[in-house]
Amino acid sequence: MSGDRRTDGGTEQAPDAEAGADGGRGSRFAPADRVASVPPSGIREFFEVAEKRDDVISLGVGEPDFTAPWPARSAAVDSLERGRTSYTANRGTVELRRAIAERVTRYGQSYDPDEEILVTTGASEAVDLAFRAFVNPGDTVALPTPTYVSYEPGVRFAGGDPLPVHTHHEDDWALTPESLYDAGVDEADVLVLCYPNNPTGATMDADEMDAVADFCREHDLLVIADEIYAALTYDGDHESVATRPGMRERTVVINGFSKAYAMTGLRLGYAMGPPEAVAAMTKVHQYTMLSAPTTAQHAALAALDRCDDDVEQMRREYDRRRRYVVSRLREVGLDVSEPGGAFYAFPRVADVAPDGDARAFATELLDAEGVAAVPGTAFGEGGEGHIRISYATGLDDLKEAMARLERFLAES
Repeated sequence: MSGDRRTDGGTEQAPDAEAGADGGRGSRFAPADRVASVPPSGIREFFEVAEKRDDVISLGVGEPDFTAPWPARSAAVDSLERGRTSYTANRGTVELRRAIAERVTRYGQSYDPDEEILVTTGASEAVDLAFRAFVNPGDTVALPTPTYVSYEPGVRFAGGDPLPVHTHHEDDWALTPESLYDAGVDEADVLVLCYPNNPTGATMDADEMDAVADFCREHDLLVIADEIYAALTYDGDHESVATRPGMRERTVVINGFSKAYAMTGLRLGYAMGPPEAVAAMTKVHQYTMLSAPTTAQHAALAALDRCDDDVEQMRREYDRRRRYVVSRLREVGLDVSEPGGAFYAFPRVADVAPDGDARAFATELLDAEGVAAVPGTAFGEGGEGHIRISYATGLDDLKEAMARLERFLAES
């Protein structure tokens, strides 16, 4: 390999070896343009500051405060004691895939465990696999905003062009055919849906989902449906776009065990779709991950088999916290839509923030009262003027955090 590097059509001399591994200026490991163009996570960047203080109540990270149910933990321990530490099949154990296929029938979904289900290292890997498997350079990927922080970077890493689709507080963050047309999604290639939504907690009812599905069929869109919060739906049933006529063949559904089962650290998710879709994702998966963690797969099988009561107990507790947080936010004068799922509230702070700046509001709240919330802009430009509050923390901490917030607003 030549000692010269080509950059922008010119030649850059390699740094002198005596200058050190990076030549004194870090040029050997300059990130690719698609990586350099993506900022650090707005969540993690903000909470590095919060972690340095002992008095902070964190309402930011989407991490259940529950531990994984005992049957799941026990199965993980048992699998280790029995020496089950080898790779599994690329797609995951057949027992787990069969259990997943049986579980998702409660959402009206039907998938062949042999050809239409892939077990992944967290739902996040499944999202990344979908982008890399189906997004060609220059493809347009529509992202309703505000939305989960990883989608836009994932699209860019795959070479695609993110297209924001604005949803609005005044409409309870509803996604409609009108908003899709206004954003130009009729010319896009892929639409990403995240419902129940992170960060707003918004859900879609049957009529809303029907209308979006009609739009997708009419304009021949591929859909990536991230349904990681499906089991944490409070008002009505979870609605999946894949169950609509003509949508199963154009949709990849993603789900997992992190949120509903409080198994975030075990890193296990899954993707479901037509055989050709799962085959393409498996090809990327087998070269990058090979198989999902074996111990976590044993835990997940037990979770599906024996932890329904635990999940329902956690869901009811989140619902109790949801109602408390929404009530208190409104009491202190903040406008907030009623979240129908997940474990987030997304109050509007534009009217009380310095110059309407949610990031400045969150920073001052952290500095003055030790309450950490995520600025809405971490979730795309549609989040400006809002903050995300996670109620996946204990009720006592939530009560104290709301009291501090009330004091902060009174003194501002």
